[in-house]
Amino acid sequence: MGFLDGLMGNASELDVSDIEKEFATTLASGEQVEKAYKLIRDLFIFTNKRLILVDKQGITGKKTELLSLPYKNITYFSIETAGSFDLDAELKIWVSGSSTPIQKQFNKSLNIYEVQSVLAGYVL
Repeated sequence: MGFLDGLMGNASELDVSDIEKEFATTLASGEQVEKAYKLIRDLFIFTNKRLILVDKQGITGKKTELLSLPYKNITYFSIETAGSFDLDAELKIWVSGSSTPIQKQFNKSLNIYEVQSVLAGYVL
């Protein structure tokens, strides 16, 4: 994925072994990365136990927020595809105990259906 693709919102699938090495201290015993996607600097990591959302912040990206969502706690999710005037696709994830969803926006060139399909495979 080129830098300009990232700025335009294109997500790309990452090599699982690279992500497992980078996040080895984050993963629980017996946990394996099965799919990973990158959008600019943010990551969506699907493991066999949870979804990890990685939000790299600041100019250097050294400050990082890791949000761990066990699949059993995801109550429902939705996607909204991009339209003619609304150029962003949106993924919303509701977690038990919270009335406000986690929201992520993507450029319409991303196949939001693929990310939704992977999420559905783990949640349903």
